[in-house]
Amino acid sequence: MLLVKDLHAYYGRAHILHGVSLAAAAGEVVALLGRNGAGKSTVMKTIMGLVPAASGEVVFAGRRIERLPPHRIAQLGLGWVPEDRRIFTELSVMENLAVGRQPARADAPSWSEDKLFTLFPNLAAMRERPGGRMSGGEQQMLTIARTLMGNPRCVLLDEPSEGLAPIIVEQMARSVRALKEEGLCVLLSEQNLHFSQAVADRAYIIEKGQIRFGGTMAELAADASLREQYLSV
Repeated sequence: MLLVKDLHAYYGRAHILHGVSLAAAAGEVVALLGRNGAGKSTVMKTIMGLVPAASGEVVFAGRRIERLPPHRIAQLGLGWVPEDRRIFTELSVMENLAVGRQPARADAPSWSEDKLFTLFPNLAAMRERPGGRMSGGEQQMLTIARTLMGNPRCVLLDEPSEGLAPIIVEQMARSVRALKEEGLCVLLSEQNLHFSQAVADRAYIIEKGQIRFGGTMAELAADASLREQYLSV
């Protein structure tokens, strides 16, 4: 569903991504792990066209997209949940969801408000509440729900567990597993190894803009030296 090959990207003259390659399939959750500043968010922004790809390929559902503008990439069915959420604070939950609506796709799960409220019961009780009067965890749920209103085939989740209370992190993990059961392709960036182990099938580790490991979560769990080298704080 999503294939990234030898991706390079810059911020000004700073070379941030150095030949990043990764892949994620439909019905699979893949974690992109790394410390702060390792390049995780830049990978996602480059996939979405928000950071220009200097070279390399991004292939989504068999189509090259690295030269497309972000709105065209979203229209093709690639959804992005940014780390900073970017909800509309003055709009209600229902209005935020309406902003994200796209037509149903024959090759992707179809989402309605009621289906999303089943996935995120917390939101069901606050349909008319403005986004600015919600907790961080509730805003994170709303951001994911708004993205799902676009009926994507693949979702990029940038740091979905960051700054959330443990009970909300557990709810988030259940939601990510539910997306997998729906057949979605999910690529998530994370520093939280425990969260990633609870939801992901495979993982990549990125450090200084380069992929240092790619394999199953079981392989990563069995390699303490790898975790110590690239993931310990």
